[in-house]
Amino acid sequence: MTFDIAQFNADFMAFLPEVVLACGAMVLLLVGVTAGDRRSALLTWGCVIVLAVVAALVATSSEGRVLAFGGTTIIDPFARFAKLLVLGGSAIALLMSIDYLRDEKLTRFEYPLLVTLATLGMMMMISANDLIVLYIGLELQSLSLYVLASFARDNARSTEAGLKYVVLGALSSGMLLYGASLIYGFTGTTSFEGIAQVIGQGGVGTGLMIGLVFVMAGLAFKVSAVPFHMWTPDVYEGSPTPVTAFFAAAPKIAAMALFLRVVFGPFAEAGAQWHQIVIFLSIASMLLGALAAIGQTNIKRLMAYSSIGHMGYALIGFAAGSQAGVQGVLIYLVIYMVMTIGTFLCILIMRRDGKAVEDISELAGLSERDPTTAYLLAILMFSLIGIPPLAGFWGKWFVFLAAIEAKLYVLAVIGFVTSVIGAYYYLRVIKIMFFDKPAAAFEKPLGSVNAAMLAASSAFVMFFVVAPAPLIDAASAAAKSLFP
Repeated sequence: MTFDIAQFNADFMAFLPEVVLACGAMVLLLVGVTAGDRRSALLTWGCVIVLAVVAALVATSSEGRVLAFGGTTIIDPFARFAKLLVLGGSAIALLMSIDYLRDEKLTRFEYPLLVTLATLGMMMMISANDLIVLYIGLELQSLSLYVLASFARDNARSTEAGLKYVVLGALSSGMLLYGASLIYGFTGTTSFEGIAQVIGQGGVGTGLMIGLVFVMAGLAFKVSAVPFHMWTPDVYEGSPTPVTAFFAAAPKIAAMALFLRVVFGPFAEAGAQWHQIVIFLSIASMLLGALAAIGQTNIKRLMAYSSIGHMGYALIGFAAGSQAGVQGVLIYLVIYMVMTIGTFLCILIMRRDGKAVEDISELAGLSERDPTTAYLLAILMFSLIGIPPLAGFWGKWFVFLAAIEAKLYVLAVIGFVTSVIGAYYYLRVIKIMFFDKPAAAFEKPLGSVNAAMLAASSAFVMFFVVAPAPLIDAASAAAKSLFP
């Protein structure tokens, strides 16, 4: 077997963004080891710059569908769309962390590098076209996230969150590996295209179906869909707030993109088998997200259950099993990420006596103490509910429309009902801010960078309806590439 240098160069150029990200992370790691924690903020900015360069490479890469490294990785419009979203979420999470980590005395140079390496794993996941590459990317992401969850190592809640995430994450990885081994055993290949060919010729037998169920269970854990959601509230509550914001944005989006890639790639012909599973995950997630959040007093736990519910809404488009459904999912993920990051930016101001406070009641009277933040947070809450004409309404509009076109009327009705139920806990936050007796003022406003990001997220939510075409067109092109 001869080495084809031309093919290697072509594969290398196709995978150039990942190579640049890995090399940038290694160089910054050497800088961090040499300079120590005192250069943590500088390293954070360095990681943001590397992510921006990688995003530019992804955005300017050749259009079309490219297979690399023997067909084990794929670069297409869907992968580019999801990668840009993940890179943006990671960069914003890093910028959010600079002031917070300094205030909490958690400035260690490892933090931005862990986020960057997790992002590298996410990009590999999104481009996976083989079960082995899928698992490598998933574990590269997960190993970094385990450390990030327990980054405040002197905090018992953070340590507990990291431990729970490791144990449950190992369980989900084991389930996914077991499913992958069954799929390999019954198809004789780990390639997505090879699996699709076997299914197309011989259908889905019992063993292959069991393997698919285990793989879907492992992926459902990563998107925190019910009943694989049990890690989410504790990890959200125990992790440092910027880490929680990161968890709520980039990893969820990467996992959902991988989920879409798997079921609409190798298992596209097995729609009758996985369709009912996705419908169950969607309904269970929406119901739990709407009902369990009602009794929460910690705002980060409330956002955890909100996240579970929103993944349920995204899965409505997934369940539609159509190009319009995938387009709706992608639009929903973009809007969800912006709303969630904006909300966590507001949570960052909740500090008193040198410590972060997280009880929802601490927001009492915020409209009098800090009216700008109160009104922006209210806008974000209304958008999370899905009040028109805010962006959150249009996110739900596209997934519900796809469900109706697929004649999933009951699923759409359940989504609408749970949206109404979920409105209660979002409106409760607004009521506390505007109508309750004011509590003591928070001690520190947002820094200029975080304030600018909050203003940008709020502007997106308010004015998305004015110019939705760029996002809709990009999501449509990305969805189309999954249906060649």
